[in-house]
Amino acid sequence: MLASLAALSLVMPANPTHDYPYQPVPFTAVHWHDDFWAPRIETNRAVTIPYAFEQSEQTGRIENFKVAGGLSDQTWTGGFGFNDSDVSKIMEGAAYALVVQDDPRLDAYLDNLISWYAAAQEDDGYLYTLWTARNTVDDYDQVVCRPIKERWDNINMSHELYNVGHMYEAAVAHYLATGKRTFLDVAIRNADLICRVFNEGGRHDPPGHQEIEIGLAKLYRVTGDQKYLDTARFFLEQRGRPTETRKTYGPYSQDHVPVTEQTEAVGHAVRANYMYAGMADVAALANDPAYVDAIGVIWDNVVSKKLYLTGGVGARSAGEAYGENYELPNESAYAETCAAIANIYWNHRMFCLHGDAKYIDVMERSLYNGVLSGVALDGKTFFYDNPLSSSGQHQRSPWFGCACCPSNITRFLASVGGYMYAVRDEAIYVNLYGASTAEVPFGRQKVKLTQTTNYPWDGNVAIEVQPAFNSTFELRIRVPGWAQDRPIPSDLYAYDAPGHAPVVLTVNGEPAPSRPDEHGYIALDREWRQGDTVQLILPMPVRRVLSNDRVEANRGRVALERGPLVYCVEFADTPAARTHDLVLPDDAQISIEQRPDLLGGVTTLNFTARSVRAVDDDGHLSEVPVAVAAIPYNVWSHRGRGEMDVWLARSADKAIPIPAPTIASQAKASASGGDVRGVNDQRQPRNSNDHDSTWIHWWPRKGTTEWVQYDFAQPTTVRQCEVYFFDDTGRGECRVPASWRLLARDGDEWRQIANASAYTCEPDRYNTVTFDPVQTTALRLEVKLKEGWSTGIHEWRVK
Repeated sequence: MLASLAALSLVMPANPTHDYPYQPVPFTAVHWHDDFWAPRIETNRAVTIPYAFEQSEQTGRIENFKVAGGLSDQTWTGGFGFNDSDVSKIMEGAAYALVVQDDPRLDAYLDNLISWYAAAQEDDGYLYTLWTARNTVDDYDQVVCRPIKERWDNINMSHELYNVGHMYEAAVAHYLATGKRTFLDVAIRNADLICRVFNEGGRHDPPGHQEIEIGLAKLYRVTGDQKYLDTARFFLEQRGRPTETRKTYGPYSQDHVPVTEQTEAVGHAVRANYMYAGMADVAALANDPAYVDAIGVIWDNVVSKKLYLTGGVGARSAGEAYGENYELPNESAYAETCAAIANIYWNHRMFCLHGDAKYIDVMERSLYNGVLSGVALDGKTFFYDNPLSSSGQHQRSPWFGCACCPSNITRFLASVGGYMYAVRDEAIYVNLYGASTAEVPFGRQKVKLTQTTNYPWDGNVAIEVQPAFNSTFELRIRVPGWAQDRPIPSDLYAYDAPGHAPVVLTVNGEPAPSRPDEHGYIALDREWRQGDTVQLILPMPVRRVLSNDRVEANRGRVALERGPLVYCVEFADTPAARTHDLVLPDDAQISIEQRPDLLGGVTTLNFTARSVRAVDDDGHLSEVPVAVAAIPYNVWSHRGRGEMDVWLARSADKAIPIPAPTIASQAKASASGGDVRGVNDQRQPRNSNDHDSTWIHWWPRKGTTEWVQYDFAQPTTVRQCEVYFFDDTGRGECRVPASWRLLARDGDEWRQIANASAYTCEPDRYNTVTFDPVQTTALRLEVKLKEGWSTGIHEWRVK
């Protein structure tokens, strides 16, 4: 039973008719012994999973099941109706961890949780703690994402189906890990209810947030019950099809046109990618070529127009959504961790459908960059969004009110070995590289594959092949796109200088064909004997990456890669503790250095950049050579807050010069709330709604009086102030304030500035106030927020 547990949980149904032609090898068959993945997987098992359970206890997520089940006299706690799903995802990760290492304490803990799930389940199988415990909630109407007056009446946003989809996945994982049916029976009772309610003769509204489709497919695999697969397909078929009683949800939920007619990735990126993964499951299990074609077209759109270099997706914070084609901003990039994980799920399924390495290329890019950046090396802090540039406003958090990303990390990292190998007919596919031992179920035997390598820091990979008996089969070795002058399988990104050292492949020291086929693999078809060794050499030069010119944010900029890793420059590795000012000349020599003492052990890229600096206030600039080290993107933000950039300027006109010092920039800034560092960083916003700039805001405070303050090192004479307000009309709840005023410190008191000109509150420009010169040790800018609205400040200048 355990041999069937793969990263996709592609367990075989009782009577399989159709399935993925390329079957992944279960993660339980892969044992890491490297310095890269093994520590991360162990940290996830020993630290992140227990920590996530602890946070779920402290925030009431777990207690809510007891409340709904009548086992606790507490009130239902939380801000979101989908909080149940976080517990299920952590339980899925914990089940995977049990397979890897026996843990009686964790096993017993899961048994308790499952008993609380069973208690919270209503008689007919319904399971959604918020609704069941609604009478205990202090202010039910303030909970985000909830049913309104009855079950299912807000299915677009309530996440009732999303929650149970994650529960199905966790229940299947637990059953396969332990053989116990307790959790599986809870899931089946609920799924049977869903199938009775949602069908051709019943309700036709699909879930607002896709996920249940994946869970139902897994239930079908483990039970063989056709109705689960039929219901998964039913939900997909309802999208984009309004009825007399149902309006579609629109592009945000991929409900604007039928799924087989969609050609572009739109809307909420996690919803979208889960849907594409669910469509792949239905395509494989129901043998539906229309679904295969549709997700292929959408995949082309993402990879050619909407994929970040880091493998992240979803450009916009508004709606956590895909943007327009080529809309890939850096500092305001959302690139949610969950979306990157879902992108891996989708791309792995695309490989399982087609057997083409291009899908693994995209998957590997997300894996090493866009996903791993989402969790700190200690396993206890997390990124929700993953920008490609920062001015110091970004930092991992211990937890989130919406905790989908940490919980998703727990289940994903626990099963990462399941993406390494696959089998089909008489072939074994080697998709990922890392020091490990795997026992690959293959025909009538298990083939032991032992990889010896320092990947991803080194491209030399030795694979010892040990079949149980001499046998003939194909070993298909993936040659990554980055080793073939192709960062990704489209023209969205390209290396600046085509041409690469050849890939070298030998078997037992004898040269073997080294040119990959059209699907990205080198096929070694031979009789294999115990101890045969394949030696693969993937050259790993430092590569400069250029972006398609239609990506406005990257024009005139260059990024650095080595092997599967994307690099960035962080403030801690530059002399001035800045990065936005740096120019990487096209002719700069770049060397590599092994740094076992840095960030858990990394390879840095070292070079001389030019720092662009303002000489005066008249626009005169200088360029100063500075020594810089670039680090892998996935380990940034471990050394405090500060600037970071993936894309570096190639010329001075694309850099942001270090400004000449001003009264404001040298002042110590403080505020009544928010992150104040951007208010005097001298960065000029393009407009009030510029999310690539930096700002302080007081959201979610509304209608209050707030302040920002400058303290000067010595008494300073000032006569003018300019303030540029932050206003995110169309995206959020910040507007220019109702009014503002200036106060100067006089001894121990604050006095309003005398004889000031008009205090204007206009967006998209500096609002300037002049006044009689005053000498003071501090200035305070006081703002009165509009009723019902918050506000913010991009920059506050003083003369």
